[in-house]
Amino acid sequence: MTKPEDTTVEVCEVFRSLQGETTWSGRPATFIRLAGCNLRCRYCDSDYARAAGEVRTVGDLLEGVDRFGEVVVVTGGEPLVQPGTRVLLEGLVRAGHAVMVETNGSLDIGGLPPEVVRVVDVKCPGSGESDKNLWANLERLRPTDEVKLVLTDRADFDFAVDVVNRHDLEARCAVLLSPVVERLAPATLAEWILERGGSVRLQLQLHRILWPDRDRGV
Repeated sequence: MTKPEDTTVEVCEVFRSLQGETTWSGRPATFIRLAGCNLRCRYCDSDYARAAGEVRTVGDLLEGVDRFGEVVVVTGGEPLVQPGTRVLLEGLVRAGHAVMVETNGSLDIGGLPPEVVRVVDVKCPGSGESDKNLWANLERLRPTDEVKLVLTDRADFDFAVDVVNRHDLEARCAVLLSPVVERLAPATLAEWILERGGSVRLQLQLHRILWPDRDRGV
């Protein structure tokens, strides 16, 4: 077994905030934002995380997180581009934390600890990266996982509805539809969701509402 003290990851930032997305929205959490990403989405709001980060051992991160609290969100960038992420997730689970990993959906989510909540993005055409979706991930979803689709316009909404229907996602886990800030009005997306019905949820970024002038650490 790979030891946490022998495993390193590149870290963009570690901070404490409220979870601003997912069905866990509003819960205090420690965020470990890992550096690097394999995609270049047009609307990315964490562009700074693409750059190289600070090299830290998983053991060091685990000690630091213990000072904060129970919920830990591992995000990026794209956390699954780093081999050490799995060791980090395993260590967090062993330490007794409730753990969530946010991934862009282009890399295999298999092999992660079963206790980890996997929040899987499905990239719509407006992202410019919809051809990178790893569709096999949708077959690996569990009821505790969540799917997020970020929308820029009506074409993205129609794409999202087709994906949700074809893969029967509503019957399998929470499905979240999120509008891109300044590209799609939340009220407009709300009307589309009401017209369609079903159990998909409108998701707004709570942290952007609470701290609109802060780009990092939220």
